[in-house]
Amino acid sequence: MQTVAQVLVGVVAALHAYFLVLEMFLWQRAPGLRLSGMDAGTARATAPLAANQGLYNGFLAAGLVWGLAAGDPTGFRAQVFFLGCVVIAGIYGAATANRRILIAQALPGALALAAVLLAG
Repeated sequence: MQTVAQVLVGVVAALHAYFLVLEMFLWQRAPGLRLSGMDAGTARATAPLAANQGLYNGFLAAGLVWGLAAGDPTGFRAQVFFLGCVVIAGIYGAATANRRILIAQALPGALALAAVLLAG
């Protein structure tokens, strides 16, 4: 179960690293436009907000990588904390912005969190 948990944490970290790249660097290009469903003008106007979101997603990814690299009990605690943040942010994003965030962010985070807690 420990291996499954670590793989799931790695997947969530990779997703958030991808969100960082998408929101900070690709927001006004085809991948960002497809994701957001915005036209070029709206994407240009919202780019600073998206970049800020991307930065926060990068912090989540960094925290999860730290949790994977650190020995226990610090690694376990970091994983639980950052996965909890991922789940809460995903639920809030789904409630306030787009329901797809529940599937793209909250669900993977919740699965990883459950695996970490079961393996711990």
